[in-house]
Amino acid sequence: MTSFPRKLLIATTNPSKRREMEQILGAANLNLELLTLESFPDAQEVEETGETFMENAHLKAQSAVQLSSLVVIADDGGLCIDALGGQPGIKSHRFLGESTSFQEKMTSIFKMMAEVEEEARTCRFQCAVVIATPDGRTFECLGVCEGRVGHEMLGEGGFGYDPLFALPDGRHTAELLPAEKHKISHRGQALACAIEVLKSLFDATV
Repeated sequence: MTSFPRKLLIATTNPSKRREMEQILGAANLNLELLTLESFPDAQEVEETGETFMENAHLKAQSAVQLSSLVVIADDGGLCIDALGGQPGIKSHRFLGESTSFQEKMTSIFKMMAEVEEEARTCRFQCAVVIATPDGRTFECLGVCEGRVGHEMLGEGGFGYDPLFALPDGRHTAELLPAEKHKISHRGQALACAIEVLKSLFDATV
């Protein structure tokens, strides 16, 4: 039996991302107390110096483990557009400046993609998740959701680039209900993998 407290720290300062992670992990019935960085006043923003989503997720997870001495789950992810050489990629949040709204970012992407043919508008959401334990172990999970850059922003749900991301069925991810989105999204896929890791770590039963 593990000696870890039945607590899991969700290491993100992004409220929208935290809400999705809480929804997905909470629905898994892991019998864990889910904590956030709001419970740790000394928590500081982690500088994302990694060259990949996974490297950045490791940085966030390790920082939170050192802060809390708890089992931690952290993620990093973003939108990769083939016609833009993989941009915005790991700079998805900082693309065109952190103070630039996502609506402005998406409007700029539409302009950059104005002459791109439909078959070349391929893109994907990627999400890397790292679970880190106080005894030094780490576990990695990755989720990918394939799609295309649409021609307009559609939907009121989700966050970030969801309104421009067109799924194979034509709907944009911002048009999906949360439970529907979680089944197919990059974060949902990565966390489905992570849930199996957590079950093993905590001997959880569902």
